[in-house]
Amino acid sequence: MPAHAVIIGAGFGGLAAAIRLRARGFAVTVLEQLDKPGGKAYAFSREGFFFDAGPTVVTAPHFLEELWELADERMSDHVDLRHVHPLYRIRFHDGTTFDYQSDHESMLAEVTRVAPEDVAGYERYIALSGKIFDMGFGLIDQPFDSIGSMLRILPALIRLQSYRRVYSVVARHVRSEKIRQVLSFHTLLVGGNPFTTTSIYCLISHVEQAWGVRYPRGGIGALVSALSDLLERMGGRIRLNSRAAEILVESRTARGVRLESGEVIPADLVVSNADSTWTYRHLVPAVARRRWTDRKLSRCKQSMSCFLWYFGTRRQYPDLAQHTILLGPRYRELLDDIFTRKHLADDLSLYLHRATAGDPDMAPPGCDSFYALAPVPDLDSETDWVAQAEPYRQRIERVLADTILPDLQTEVQVSSVTTPQDFQDRMACTRGACFGLQPILTQSAYFRPHNRSEDIDRLYLVGAGTHPGAGLPGVLASAKVLDKVVPDPVSFRGEP
Repeated sequence: MPAHAVIIGAGFGGLAAAIRLRARGFAVTVLEQLDKPGGKAYAFSREGFFFDAGPTVVTAPHFLEELWELADERMSDHVDLRHVHPLYRIRFHDGTTFDYQSDHESMLAEVTRVAPEDVAGYERYIALSGKIFDMGFGLIDQPFDSIGSMLRILPALIRLQSYRRVYSVVARHVRSEKIRQVLSFHTLLVGGNPFTTTSIYCLISHVEQAWGVRYPRGGIGALVSALSDLLERMGGRIRLNSRAAEILVESRTARGVRLESGEVIPADLVVSNADSTWTYRHLVPAVARRRWTDRKLSRCKQSMSCFLWYFGTRRQYPDLAQHTILLGPRYRELLDDIFTRKHLADDLSLYLHRATAGDPDMAPPGCDSFYALAPVPDLDSETDWVAQAEPYRQRIERVLADTILPDLQTEVQVSSVTTPQDFQDRMACTRGACFGLQPILTQSAYFRPHNRSEDIDRLYLVGAGTHPGAGLPGVLASAKVLDKVVPDPVSFRGEP
């Protein structure tokens, strides 16, 4: 009987981990607490409108292609990935726009139009981004479970001044505040504050230049379904509506998972795709933890949270890009409110996803499908989201109606929201922080919860809360790390 791996969570990290382990010969069972796979990449529909609940972009698609190759298949036979142009349209508070493109010449033209004095500085910054990529991207699927692994890359980190922050590095190269925001907002897409996130994340600029941004036909939900089907064709099993209550530990070794229903599922190893803080605080017994104690976990800095409004309109807005960033009147100050003061500010910045720009079938004919994401503080803000959800949604609606979606109040046909409270209660995100731990230097690589648990033998972690961090490439890479830290099936007994 093959060794049995139980994976908690059918998000991208859990599905990728299950596929990789199954390809190596493990029997695989994935436990998903929701009614279908996806985790934070859950997809749903209302009255013919289709919505991606979480991620909306695909970068570094080779991490996905590798999963099909493990089964001697081609991803392109199952998923139609389409390039997005522009990658993002950034709209500043004064109405100025900047189309963020994947090709160098188009970017130079946009910088020249908005801030011609920064063209040379922009080119220097992009060159630096490439150098950081050359050093850092190859490390995202390497384990950092010893201090030696960190010391080996320390000289390179120092050379590239990785102790600096993303915004400060950008500001050393360009002077225009608008261009500084264009080149630094990306850290928010992985839950990081550009004023505190390690400058290693400057490599995102190079990643987008090298591979662009893509969107699958049928939305991210179609990609999740394709991965789930792949796993099942390989012989893996996904159990839905199965919420893990405890990782069973005997003699400091993971032996299985107990569900909320009381059912016990024995395992030779356990992989948690749940939030790493949640995993240690709520699933691993306190007596079995030495490093990740409640005291240590309480000192960790969690990422921001998000307020999401999903809505469908009975008309189309054909001039809108697929991805629009609407920057409010404040940048640094708003981020201080979100990350430091934990204050729900009166002003806001938004990310708007028009899914029908990438696939018209995401809405009924003549209609558009949207989601608007507002970065907000985690639940430490003590915001009563039961009371504040509708007023905050209306605030977003007014901002959109006053800027890029005229007459929106009369055009909305379907509407739904997700709040930080939902991220905690429905998706087990600590304090509603939907990106896990912040990507600051002291919570990166060796200093992040390891992919191979430091506390429990045969317990492994994947997803945004472990190395390398949030974002689709990071989450998929965390599963690839398992190839290096999980022994071959013959190392395990058939029975736990």
